Amino acid sequence: MRDQFPDFRLGNVLATSFTATLTERHGNAVERIPTPQRLVDWLAVNGLAVDSCTTAQLELARELRESIHAVATATALQDTLPASAVQILNDCSIQGRAAAILTPEGNRQWRLGSESCVEDALSVIAADAISIIAGERDGKLALCASPTCQAAFFDTSQSRTRKWCDMNTCGNRQKKARFKASHRKTGTGTRTDAT
Repeated sequence: MRDQFPDFRLGNVLATSFTATLTERHGNAVERIPTPQRLVDWLAVNGLAVDSCTTAQLELARELRESIHAVATATALQDTLPASAVQILNDCSIQGRAAAILTPEGNRQWRLGSESCVEDALSVIAADAISIIAGERDGKLALCASPTCQAAFFDTSQSRTRKWCDMNTCGNRQKKARFKASHRKTGTGTRTDAT
């Protein structure tokens, strides 16, 4: 049954990976967490395993996702942060019970308690978003150059000039479109059938 759902877009930044559970926001939107179980699956893949999720918790997760997207977009555009979205981020951040632990490799990892629920996982995602938006991490928020996507992503490239949220999807799609357009313009690439 899970095969019928679109793949998750996983990245290195928890908060922006979470906003990527809704893609193509300005085109034919693709919802990647359409059911409570699919949110449970996404959380597990991202190291935030919970046992179950209700419809109300899924709605809360989507509300957080859209708030992160709104605040990240405003940050990328250097606009005023939307107060209602900031409030949702703050509310989600303080409601959870999660602890940061240090792995043997020297990385931070989040640990949820044995009785953890979706709200605990959402608090970790909100805290990650706050860390990025507050400028505590090395990188900058940017918006995908794809007109149908415009996802907020965290650019950690050396030059901070990355254009696409994901080169394998949006970047390749734009490169193909430019290639086709240039070949149409020059007449190369047109097919001729032999008779």
